[in-house]
Amino acid sequence: MQEVQTIITPVDFSDNANMIARSAGYTAGKFGAELHLIFVVQNFEDYSGFFVPPVNLPNLEEELLKSAQQRMDEFVADKKEDFLQAGVGAVHSKVLTGDVSEEILSYAEEISCNLIIMGTHGYKGLERIMFGSVADKVVKNACCPVMTINPYRKACEEANKS
Repeated sequence: MQEVQTIITPVDFSDNANMIARSAGYTAGKFGAELHLIFVVQNFEDYSGFFVPPVNLPNLEEELLKSAQQRMDEFVADKKEDFLQAGVGAVHSKVLTGDVSEEILSYAEEISCNLIIMGTHGYKGLERIMFGSVADKVVKNACCPVMTINPYRKACEEANKS
């Protein structure tokens, strides 16, 4: 097996993302690996068959990217001390745009990622039915091992704290 030097963790800024980022930081620290936190802004083109937005699409996408980058910067700053204590080699963050699973997979190949750590749950309800599970797609198509974390398994989370 290849040595783990680079880990990618997709985040969505939810409460679950906090727990998954902490777990990824802990794992990266154990390996002395770099941690890449990424957020993917879904393309509006994926929704074009459902509605016509009343605003200028390029301006809206630009504002979403700008807002996402600000949230990512705040997210990383908030976790900086945790990552330092865990011994993470370096922390990088990136906001991407496109199909979520495709962008995760593409970025993993681009940086020669050795491990992807991600949550098993993100989309819910109709969105999950329409777009499928991002985690499923990543697990089935990744160029490296994928560790998934079920954020709703509180018993496991409590066991890991001790």
